[in-house]
Amino acid sequence: MKKRSVDEAAPESDCAGDAPHPRHNHLLFGHGAAERQLLEAYRSGRLPQAWIIGGLEGVGKATLAWRFARFLFANPLFDSPEVARASDLSVSPDHPVSHRIDSLSIGDLALLRREWNEKTKKHFTEIRMDDVRDALDLFHHAAGEGGWRICIVDCAEDLNRSGANALLKVMEEPPPRSLFLIVSHRPARILPTIRSRCRMLQLEPLTADQVSQALFSLGEPWSHMGAEIDAAAQRAGGSIKQALRYLDKDTNELAESVEGLLSRLPQVDWHGVHRLGDQIAGSSAVDDFYAVTDALFDWLDAQVQLGAQAGEGADRLAPYAEVWEKVADAVREAEALNLDKRPLVLSIFADLAAAVRAARS
Repeated sequence: MKKRSVDEAAPESDCAGDAPHPRHNHLLFGHGAAERQLLEAYRSGRLPQAWIIGGLEGVGKATLAWRFARFLFANPLFDSPEVARASDLSVSPDHPVSHRIDSLSIGDLALLRREWNEKTKKHFTEIRMDDVRDALDLFHHAAGEGGWRICIVDCAEDLNRSGANALLKVMEEPPPRSLFLIVSHRPARILPTIRSRCRMLQLEPLTADQVSQALFSLGEPWSHMGAEIDAAAQRAGGSIKQALRYLDKDTNELAESVEGLLSRLPQVDWHGVHRLGDQIAGSSAVDDFYAVTDALFDWLDAQVQLGAQAGEGADRLAPYAEVWEKVADAVREAEALNLDKRPLVLSIFADLAAAVRAARS
């Protein structure tokens, strides 16, 4: 994998704000059983060539994917003494493989994520077919170092239809010692033809204590926040990413404003929605726009989870799934075409109100 030079380095789309990228995390919290499942599958010599690592956004799915990739590159033989002795998938930060993972300088590693658009100075809104074809070219050649060829997708929801089909084409006849690790916040939305070729590994939400430990482990400034960390962890619903949002004062206030508007649905506070639209309009409010859309999708996910826990059937939950798709498409279009965000916000809240009424009828 080619690494950008320092001069051309750009923000990484698969990174949560200012937090370290998941490939730099050497600690994993709360997913010991999932980690052991991957380790035992490798030890058996019958490792499935494709895995979907699913779960709530921000629980450590990407961290686990990078942890497994690092372990395989450091231990390319499943029957080696080192693998037999291993109690988990940890690799020392001082190991040469760790340094190469950190710098994205392993030629047998493909990373599929939303790339940086140099023209707009923003990330593309999706993982495009050309991105997939370029990244997966390594699977058409012998492994450069004679070991594993690994592709990490972060995340599946960002693949457009053509990109997903291009990925599927490679997954259908992968060469030996190939591995696909697909991070997904909503595995049910992945193409069935891709899901059928993957082993599912579902991660549970973290406990509040585990979220706190993960945040403290990120280093400064989080390691010095003390009570703020614990308070954010209690509110985060098991997601490290959500806790990070709560720790950012401006983002937190904006998210609370959105949550207040959502709590009134199906009644719509149009004055509040207009104020929200004004706040996220303009090129200087990109971060605010992302904070609002994140809060909207988190709310939709929560409605589906609460409904499922209450035993509601598919008919009751379908309106939320349908509006999720509609909102996602509208957000992508607004980003891609740089459309005015004010009418987008108005239409989203109208659609959400209709979905709530339909789900309750």
